[in-house]
Amino acid sequence: MSQSTESARDIQRTKDRKKVKNLRYLVLGWLLVAGLLNYLDRSAVSIGAPQMIKELGLTKTDIGLLGTVFSWTYAFFQLPAGYLIDKFGPKKMYFIAVALWSVASSLMALGQSMVHFVAFRVLLGIGESPNSPNSSKITTQWFPRGERGQASGIWDSGSKWGSAAAPPLLTLLMLGFGWRGMFIVVGILGLIVAIAFYMFYKAPEEAKNLSDEEYRYILAGRDETDAPVADIPWLTFFKYRQTWGMMLGFFTSIWIWNIFITFLPLFLQDTLGVSIGKTGWVAAIPYLAAAIAGIYGGRITLMLVRRRGKSAMGSKRLVLIVAAILTGVLLVIVPFVHSLTWAIAVLCLALGLIAIIQSQSWALTSDIVPDTHAARFGSIMNFGGYFGGALAPVITGIVVDRTGSYTPSFILAGVIAALGALFFGLMVSKPIDVKKPALA
Repeated sequence: MSQSTESARDIQRTKDRKKVKNLRYLVLGWLLVAGLLNYLDRSAVSIGAPQMIKELGLTKTDIGLLGTVFSWTYAFFQLPAGYLIDKFGPKKMYFIAVALWSVASSLMALGQSMVHFVAFRVLLGIGESPNSPNSSKITTQWFPRGERGQASGIWDSGSKWGSAAAPPLLTLLMLGFGWRGMFIVVGILGLIVAIAFYMFYKAPEEAKNLSDEEYRYILAGRDETDAPVADIPWLTFFKYRQTWGMMLGFFTSIWIWNIFITFLPLFLQDTLGVSIGKTGWVAAIPYLAAAIAGIYGGRITLMLVRRRGKSAMGSKRLVLIVAAILTGVLLVIVPFVHSLTWAIAVLCLALGLIAIIQSQSWALTSDIVPDTHAARFGSIMNFGGYFGGALAPVITGIVVDRTGSYTPSFILAGVIAALGALFFGLMVSKPIDVKKPALA
């Protein structure tokens, strides 16, 4: 980082400010909360499913279709979301996104038919699409490259904390206020967070409470060159092997995640005999394990960088490959474990590994492309993951309706998970160099 560039950036910042130690971790806390609420809204359908099926005559295929509709909408809107974040900045886009998905969640309370629910899930998918690319972009702004694996693990764990909190919290809300009241409450919570984020969030260059020491530490860990990076059209990324490797690798984790987000409560009730009242607490356990594992997955990559001398990119790839293989083995085992205790133990390990795969996939994006294009590239990865993974809920629903068993779906998920090791290992071996021919 040149001295002139540092001086220019320092002028933009307010000199008379109260210093806060490690302010970047307070920013990370905002991202964690946003991710938690994101998954409260996303998980609400799976919690409300038993009452919605009973009251409105929906089928498991209908519930799966709602999951697929959301995922496809979420996938397609990744592409414009990443572009808009890079163009207008994460602050404005975060506010718009959180407000929109909160309204969409509340509207579910007004639904009377599948037509209504499909429309509201489309709106939810649009609103939630900028969430992860936004978090990835803010991570590149606030964290030096060596810490991004750990930071990504923390903010991505919000989706797991949200999924863990959703079953007990939303079950209590549903039992107390009905499934319609449940949707209204989570929508109101989201609107509060959206307004608070817009009022208080600042980029490092504008943050009055950021100390000079931490500011220079952040700058030192950004892209090493001061030369302007040429704008790379998002379609150009599709010409590179690394892009397809990240899309396919991320798809394997989203396929599995979508099955659990949509069907875990019903699986526990139908297969392991858990009551509706207890489902919330039992279903929360694997997600708690996932939240903790996602954070420690980032610490593993940080340890490999600091203690073993491995590159940041190499460390993340190694973690991704090992986690994908182990996940595949565990998922094949799940349907053959009939003890609730042991089933939950296996589910904890499987979802924990999925959390590691997801968090380190996001962290890896900033090693593949320049920081200025992190949101755009991350949104393309997310698009690929959710475009293919969107089929998981509806296919699972159809299989369960026709066979009465979840076994085929878990075996297929295990095979798909193991393929992730091949995608990450063979297709994502080095950063994208736009000066060289694509697919080289």
